[in-house]
Amino acid sequence: MLAPRSPPAPGAGLPSAGGGSADPDGVPGPGRARWRRPGAEGRGRREQRSAMSAARRCSPPRALAGLFIWHLKKTGIRQVPCQFVHLCRVANDRLITFQYFNFLKRMYVTQYNKDLSQRAKPKSDSVASPFRENQQLDQEKKVIHKIIPISPVHQPLSKTSNINELRETKLAAEIGGSATPLRAESKEERQWKEMKLRLDDLPGILARLSKIKLTALVVCTASAGFAMAPVPFDLTCFLLASLGTGLASCAANSINQFFEVPFDSNMNRTKNRPLVRGQISPLLAVCFAASCGVPGIALLTLGVNPLTGALGAFNIFLYTCCYTPMKRMSIANTWVGAVVGAIPPVMGWTAATGSLDAGALLLGGILYSWQFPHFNALSWGLREDYSRGGYCMMSVTHPGLCRRVALRHCVALIGLSTVAPVLDITTWTFPIISLPINLYISYLGFRFYRDADRSSSRKLFFCSLWHLPMLLLVMFSCKKSLLEKEEKGDLHGGSPGRAMEMRLP
Repeated sequence: MLAPRSPPAPGAGLPSAGGGSADPDGVPGPGRARWRRPGAEGRGRREQRSAMSAARRCSPPRALAGLFIWHLKKTGIRQVPCQFVHLCRVANDRLITFQYFNFLKRMYVTQYNKDLSQRAKPKSDSVASPFRENQQLDQEKKVIHKIIPISPVHQPLSKTSNINELRETKLAAEIGGSATPLRAESKEERQWKEMKLRLDDLPGILARLSKIKLTALVVCTASAGFAMAPVPFDLTCFLLASLGTGLASCAANSINQFFEVPFDSNMNRTKNRPLVRGQISPLLAVCFAASCGVPGIALLTLGVNPLTGALGAFNIFLYTCCYTPMKRMSIANTWVGAVVGAIPPVMGWTAATGSLDAGALLLGGILYSWQFPHFNALSWGLREDYSRGGYCMMSVTHPGLCRRVALRHCVALIGLSTVAPVLDITTWTFPIISLPINLYISYLGFRFYRDADRSSSRKLFFCSLWHLPMLLLVMFSCKKSLLEKEEKGDLHGGSPGRAMEMRLP
């Protein structure tokens, strides 16, 4: 049994005698039990009395402000720590509740709502064979083969019966073993086979190994250099120089293909070369290169002059040992390759004169500048091939520089054509006649620089193919004759009899 509650003391819960508010720490109303420590209750009463006395001494506005500050101080000290702990608990409860909610959602999706869960699709029992049509065709062919032809009437019966029996046995043997030969043939076709070299195919293979079209261009430029030399034409020396230059070019191209077999196999343009396809062995390619290079250099050295032979040997070394490895290391290979292409007309000039003159350097400069728009336009359409093969080309790594260099050397051809009459190699009609074709290739070079697309590069490349022979032909037609130079006294102090002494024996 609980004891009855004692009545409240008189005056408890009523306003204080000073006219203040009700005691907040008094006895609570019915149904509410609140317990406080005596020390805390006395301290609260003292603070309340001090605040009330301070409010009586101050003016009404200041008193209200003081009471408000005291109320905030009292409630803040008691409630702020509790509110902070409550907020931390709420945050933790929310975090746990959110994670738990996701867990319940996944459980609901995977267990109770099975339509939303992923289910493995059952494998069908009967799967149609993709080769059923082929099997049916084979069966139809077999049925057709089973039809026995009618024997002629004039043959005797014994012969016809024997022939029919033989045919039936052959058909049965073919039907029984028809599956295995087909599979055996398909396996044999997929396997690697050794390619047999035929003597009839050897000239074509060696022509592709030596890049016969490029070799022909090299010989033509060397012949142009020989023809532009200011000396009388010597047919024997011309043939020896052309043959030696061609053999040296075949040797350099063969060695180049020998070194680039693993890289050419990754390019669409070069994957059908003889060494890549295995049409000839690497030993045969090296022997062919040696059989071309040694006689070619010997022919140029002994049959023409040592200077031309030295230039040929240096060109082979520059092409095989400098240009070929640099193609995978630096874009400077384009400039080295341009030097290689500029040497053949110099060899033709030295074969005729036996010396390096300004005319030889001018012809080499024209070939040097022509190769940049030619090769840069060609490599622009083969960027994917060069990047797949691992070659470091301007068109792949520096496309802006590739277009700028092509345009610069197109314009340089106009300047080089103007220098020719200054060096007394041609007349002044040459720069005038060659100006339209030089302006046209410069225009196409500008289009290539501006548009940078495959169409403009193809136009520039095909223009370069006919531009060089036409420019050399115009240059040869405007060449100064020996009579004009003899009249001016330009040939060795004006003595016309020493014109033949310029060519070394």
